[in-house]
Amino acid sequence: MTTETAPATRPRTRIDAVADAYTDTLIRLNPSFATTLGVPGHETEYQDFSPAGIAEFAEAARKALLDLEGLEPEDDVDAVTLDAMQERLGLQLLIHASGWEYADLNNIASPAQDIRAIFDLMPTATEQDWANIAGRAHNVPGAIAGYIESLREARDAGRVAAARQVKIVIEQAGKYAAEDGFFAKLAANAATPAGPLGTHVQQKLDGGAVAARRAYTSLAEFLRTEMLPAAPEKDAVGRSRYALASRSFLGATVDLEETYAWGVEELDRLIAEQEQVAATIQAGASIAEAKDILNNDPARQLKGTAALREWMQDLSDNAVAALAGVHFDIPDVMKKLECLIAPTDEGGIYYTGPSDDFSRPGRMWWSVPAGEDTFTTWAETTTVYHEGVPGHHLQVATATYRRDLLNKWRRNVCWTSGHGEGWALYAEKLMQELGYLNDPGDHMGMLDMQRMRAARVVFDIGVHLELDVPARWGSGTWTPDKGYDFLKQNLPISEGQLNFEFARYLGWPGQAPSYKVGQRLWEQIRAELEARPGFNLKDFHTKALNIGSVGLDTLRRALLK
Repeated sequence: MTTETAPATRPRTRIDAVADAYTDTLIRLNPSFATTLGVPGHETEYQDFSPAGIAEFAEAARKALLDLEGLEPEDDVDAVTLDAMQERLGLQLLIHASGWEYADLNNIASPAQDIRAIFDLMPTATEQDWANIAGRAHNVPGAIAGYIESLREARDAGRVAAARQVKIVIEQAGKYAAEDGFFAKLAANAATPAGPLGTHVQQKLDGGAVAARRAYTSLAEFLRTEMLPAAPEKDAVGRSRYALASRSFLGATVDLEETYAWGVEELDRLIAEQEQVAATIQAGASIAEAKDILNNDPARQLKGTAALREWMQDLSDNAVAALAGVHFDIPDVMKKLECLIAPTDEGGIYYTGPSDDFSRPGRMWWSVPAGEDTFTTWAETTTVYHEGVPGHHLQVATATYRRDLLNKWRRNVCWTSGHGEGWALYAEKLMQELGYLNDPGDHMGMLDMQRMRAARVVFDIGVHLELDVPARWGSGTWTPDKGYDFLKQNLPISEGQLNFEFARYLGWPGQAPSYKVGQRLWEQIRAELEARPGFNLKDFHTKALNIGSVGLDTLRRALLK
């Protein structure tokens, strides 16, 4: 496979037709995906979360793979599409066969959260927009009922998420259902730019909010009475499940023990570099002392979420202006990136891509834990680059923009965490390389984030495979309790965020390491290309981003052969 090249107007091929047809099927099966893309016609619907609905997704993948059989690539773009679809869909069927799809429950990325989260992306400018929101709220009970059916079937087959995850989702569902929870506030605060909603739409929305609250109350009760008694106390998922999850998030097969050992070494390296930076902040200062100095610097402090949002937006806008045309190709339609405070308080910072036509821009969201209102710029500068430009926004929006080159599946469906999050971490390090993190505080912040991701490699693989704890961090084999203390020493986040992240790693195995391991694979690919005559960094970035988000083994084959 070679690096993708194609004429400005590329004819649609038979492989493109299969990929586009599969994408259309996914849109039909998953109306929330249509909302994410900004595709009209599915605004009030949900996917079928029941076992029958899950089976439909597997059948769609089987059909697409059968349709690809015997098709020969017509160009380099086709070659990548074929490679990527066979890898992604083949792995999807392996995961489906494991039965764990039916047991999908954790604190961050399961139907329990997704059913609610889609409301964050729904337009609110018109009465019709709010009518759509009301219609989808009325359909929450059906989505929850299907989800409960799948969880019950998985339980009967002996597949239940760990008790820790079940308890957290019970709490989350209770918050969504509360009198001052998400759905109640959604209805109470509804309005268009022109003013309050009309009586009919408001009544429909009020009824939908009540229905959604009742549905989440029923979910919490089901989890409490039927799932929690069957849930194992043990968080570790074991090698078999973990290896499959790792492949899913990376799009690559790695030696887990070698990767764990590398994570330990990388963590040590980053700590040593932080010690060097601390000495430049104040001679003889430890890392902790240097951070205290930075935290107490009034020039590096933000008070309140409004100030946080404004700072995020300014930093993001400045990065776009500085990098466009110099280090990256950034078309005008991609230059708008909205920075927003998320409507939840669960912790975390995340990015949502633009609609397929860019009528809804890419957005960076900050979910601020309740009670937190003081922020430090030195610690978060690198995060803005990670989520925005040159990180996720540049990556995701480029794939969306390249409709002349990429089919719908390549642009909108094929997201691989190791590729995407690995790129975003690569982007953080790149900004240091380009001179945008020369300030010692910003440099320390970048190292903090890199250190956090290295620690997650050690924790995630170590705890789930129950490996030996490195001597620097303790003794014996990893347990969640040992892991929590380890994370507390290496993750520069608040207690609320730490608790959220700790549960996330335990409930979403293989995802957290995909950031740092993905960065490692990106840097290995770049290093191999740099050894070749005529390497140009801007050209490398352009070629790589134009491929879109594929598995990292597919990316390596596309760029190196």
